[in-house]
Amino acid sequence: MSSPAHWTGILLAAGRGRRFDASGVENKLLQTLDNGQTVASQSALNLLAAMPQVVAVLRPGSDILAGQLQALGVQCVFCDDADAGMAHSLQAALRASASSAGWLIALADMPFVQPDTIQKLWQALQNGKDMVAPVHAGRRGNPVGFSRKYLPQLLALQGDTGARQLLQTPDLHQIEVADAGIHHDIDLPQDLLTPRL
Repeated sequence: MSSPAHWTGILLAAGRGRRFDASGVENKLLQTLDNGQTVASQSALNLLAAMPQVVAVLRPGSDILAGQLQALGVQCVFCDDADAGMAHSLQAALRASASSAGWLIALADMPFVQPDTIQKLWQALQNGKDMVAPVHAGRRGNPVGFSRKYLPQLLALQGDTGARQLLQTPDLHQIEVADAGIHHDIDLPQDLLTPRL
């Protein structure tokens, strides 16, 4: 009996977060939320609650962050050219999980996404959709998912737009969710407060 196709959650955690702290001293991904988890750990736990495996992309020198994520069971890869844009970080994770049937791509500074939302996106991919994204209150959010059909296009991305340009297509399957967390990223210290959903 052949093993079922495996899927990978990707956690993009290699940004500098300059809007949170322009000095670069405070790493927003290591800040503590109301529930005691760090921003990145909570984002990883949300992915792990739905996905069978998770790969996180970090910038070199992120040893504390890597330790936290590895303790949760997350595979960490380091992207030497993370400053060249989000596309480089994404591609580092794709190369580390190239045999996957597809990927759900989440941002480490979005800890309020509900695991149920991630599960619905993954289910749609398993049911044959090639590109998925959640929608709440008429606005598309994160995370987004792709089947391996889109691997060549994902590996060809450049700069800091990530996969956004690929989502401008009729192929995108949008899933309505009751989850305001798909829009709530941590850019400023006040964003650490749990949003009213």
